[in-house]
Amino acid sequence: MPDRTPSTWYTAVSGCVRCGRDVAAFELLRGMRERGVPLSGFALASLVTACERRGRDEGIACGAAIHALTHRAGLMGNVYIGTALLHLYGSRGIVSDARRLFWEMPERNVVSWTALMVALSSNGYLEETLRAYRQMRREGVPCNANAFATVVSLCGSLENEVPGLQVASHVIVSGLQNQVSVANSLITMFGNLGRVQDAEKLFDRMEEHDTISRNAMISMYSHQGICSKCFLVFSDMRHHGLRPDATTLCSLMSVCASADHFSHGSGIHSLCLRSSLDSSVTVINALVNMYSAAGKLSDAEFLFWNMSRRDLISWNTMISSYVQNCNSTDALKTLGQLFHTNEIPNHLTFSSALGACSSPGALIDGKMVHAIVLQLSLQRNLLVGNSLITMYGKCNSMEDAEKVFQSMPTHDVVSYNVLIGGYAVLEDGTKAMQVFSWIRSAGIKPNYITMINIHGSFTSSNDLHNYGRPLHAYIIRTGFLSDEYVANSLITMYAKCGNLESSTNIFNSITNKNIVSWNAIIAANAQLGHGEEALKLFIDMQHAGNKLDRVCLAECLSSCASLASLEEGMQLHGLGMKSGLDSDSYVVNAAMDMYGKCGKMNEMLQMVPDQAIRPQQCWNTLISGYAKYGYFKEAEETFKQMVAMGRKPDYVTFVALLSACSHAGLVDKGIDYYNSMASSFGVSPGIKHCVCIVDLLGRLGRFAEAERFIEEMPVLPNDLIWRSLLSSSRTHKNLEIGRKAAKKLLELDPFDDSAYVLLSNLYATNARWVDVDKLRSHMKTININKRPACSWLKLKNEVSTFGIGDRGHKHAEKIYAKLDEMLLKLREVGYIADTSSALHDTDEEQKEQNLWNHSEKLALAYGLIVVPEGSTCQMGEIDQLIARFFSTVGVFVRFHGSQQKRGSSIILDERRGGPGSSITERRQYEQETTGFIKDHEEIRRRPRCRRIKHDITFLFSPLGQAESTMIRKLKHRRLMNSEPT
Repeated sequence: MPDRTPSTWYTAVSGCVRCGRDVAAFELLRGMRERGVPLSGFALASLVTACERRGRDEGIACGAAIHALTHRAGLMGNVYIGTALLHLYGSRGIVSDARRLFWEMPERNVVSWTALMVALSSNGYLEETLRAYRQMRREGVPCNANAFATVVSLCGSLENEVPGLQVASHVIVSGLQNQVSVANSLITMFGNLGRVQDAEKLFDRMEEHDTISRNAMISMYSHQGICSKCFLVFSDMRHHGLRPDATTLCSLMSVCASADHFSHGSGIHSLCLRSSLDSSVTVINALVNMYSAAGKLSDAEFLFWNMSRRDLISWNTMISSYVQNCNSTDALKTLGQLFHTNEIPNHLTFSSALGACSSPGALIDGKMVHAIVLQLSLQRNLLVGNSLITMYGKCNSMEDAEKVFQSMPTHDVVSYNVLIGGYAVLEDGTKAMQVFSWIRSAGIKPNYITMINIHGSFTSSNDLHNYGRPLHAYIIRTGFLSDEYVANSLITMYAKCGNLESSTNIFNSITNKNIVSWNAIIAANAQLGHGEEALKLFIDMQHAGNKLDRVCLAECLSSCASLASLEEGMQLHGLGMKSGLDSDSYVVNAAMDMYGKCGKMNEMLQMVPDQAIRPQQCWNTLISGYAKYGYFKEAEETFKQMVAMGRKPDYVTFVALLSACSHAGLVDKGIDYYNSMASSFGVSPGIKHCVCIVDLLGRLGRFAEAERFIEEMPVLPNDLIWRSLLSSSRTHKNLEIGRKAAKKLLELDPFDDSAYVLLSNLYATNARWVDVDKLRSHMKTININKRPACSWLKLKNEVSTFGIGDRGHKHAEKIYAKLDEMLLKLREVGYIADTSSALHDTDEEQKEQNLWNHSEKLALAYGLIVVPEGSTCQMGEIDQLIARFFSTVGVFVRFHGSQQKRGSSIILDERRGGPGSSITERRQYEQETTGFIKDHEEIRRRPRCRRIKHDITFLFSPLGQAESTMIRKLKHRRLMNSEPT
């Protein structure tokens, strides 16, 4: 053109940008400056739009240059270029520059405000976006349809529905509710808030429905998981001649993203191919997500790696898919490959990537990802900050988690919840309550997840007294008790703290009990040793019409394991098969554990899955099973096989392995494995590992090393540590160590009855009867009583319970006559009562009388009377000094041989409070004394059960088949219950 006006230049620049000829547009800008053509906001705003199409760094540099040029040209007052720069900074995640630019603008209109709100909301600053909207209203700027659509959309992402309803009322007052774009946003918001009926009413009242309207309805039903209604709307859409677009298909694929609806998803994939939408990046991203969520990771990988073009969402979806399928290594590799592309990772990228580092062994990887976050200046993003806290919490690095929390510029309820959750995993109730006080001081309203996380951090009666009960009062006052999730978590909290009565009361107060409520109370009874009550509750649950699930079945199998109730366990296993749960890894693991603890090692081994597909839990159960039976070599070999198969040992694995070392008396081996946990396998030692080491050292009387280990432990010692040390000191008659351990135990819980009983027993074994009397008098003063030990015998469906010297049984005369008969026969072969470990200051005759009237002997005598000849005698015995019981029963068996035959059984299980009493109390209470064979006193002093078995077999050899069978079964039952105190 021979004659070019400024308007001509501006139009040419804008036209080149619209046609995608960005290079030509910038050449025209250079020509304008060379010829002295004045700049305009219109032309510069177009060039800013061109900058958005460039890579992140290049686009930012180009935008900054135009920003500087605008300053020099005095055009910062131009609202168009200011709005364009806001869009640029927001799309590149530079929120701080967007904020500064906005507040420096001399003139701001509704478009500028909308650009700011888009920049904030797209980068996760939802609360700040809402504050900006309110400020805009205060300044009297009227909203248009685009502004309302932006604000309504962000309200759907907030947990609190109040702001969304307020904005909806503003829309109605403005009269813009009939605008299709605004109505569509309202439908989406109502859907996200779970207000399905409101969305349906709005949709029905709309005069005009477009594809976006129906997409909004499909998306809402998809989020609610209502698959049938999604396809009804889709069918109606096609009936009205509307062609489904990429958004339609993506929403349908979202609802099909599960194994249950995968067949529908495959059909949608076929429709994508017929509609020629299979090349759409958005559609392929949705397909990748659908296949991944349905467990078809290989198909998701195939689609992703064969994409001709990938955007950032593609990469984010694939990283998330790997994380969801527990493939952390490939997730981090994919993140690394993303850095070699032109795509710039955003806050969603790192939120997913940090999920791949959420285990103690991945802490180093997590810190590397954190470093990249800092390099890209994304650490101030709320979602990234919450993800970092979650990552450090799951890596048990709470110091780093708290540092991230303190450095965050803003917090929401999720920030506090994930920090509390981290402390809950470590069972640190004090720190969890400290964070709870922060959330209340900040004026942020806790939600039901806050309550559940805090409940998970309480584990002792002290926690319950100091925090649990006050928190329960707060829950009642604030109305959280009506939330079924909170009520169920209260059941679990009280049970973890040992208060089953309160758990039961809360359960009974729930009007509409769901399966989770039943599972919680069943688990509470099972874990506190009330196995029989757990099984009764299971029957009640079935009668109430609740469907059996894997959690309930596993807990009931655990109850059978604790009761050694093989028959009931097999029935439950059969029920699981009928219900289709027999292939569930959780149920398989519980059934293996049940068979192992019931002495059926062969049945347990038959259930073990093949090594190639064996879950981690099954490896751990197998190692634990060998450990309980004293088979250290087999346990160690299984551990080595697991490592060779590429499986990474976890917290539970090392608990089982260290228990095996303890049972085998292998101190050096146990300490070597303990030291290798963190260095070789990335597993941080926990309190249960430390208990195993203390138990191992204590069993062998190496108290100096045990004390030194406790001082150097990476975690604070708890009641299990001191109780183990106190129990070992009683075995070795070490008063000094025992008193110290008892003092520490009572400092943790002044009303711990086990501490008083074990200390009393320690005094008694050292013949310090004055101290015994003082301690027992003190127990009466503070109203602490120990329940007497008992044994019981189960014959078919009848259970008979016996206490020491019990004469309340209807066949008492016959039982004591049988005892006298057995005593005469035992004396003929040299039996002499050992009264050296008597726990009461009486004369020798009374001590021997108490010894012979032991509850297990009464139960055995009754069994020999009523159990038909040729039936199996299955005995569970919890006495620490097992050899004495073996010796006595071994001679009984010699005179009363029993051949294996299914039908009846004798179960002798010494516990406090009778059937269903707490298993954890087995070794915490006074042990009743028993006799042993003359000249074999050394047997009972040996700490290892397998060696004892060898000596007893030698003692009674040659034995018949019946005697050998009985001793083998007794050995299995004892080894099964010989865990650390």
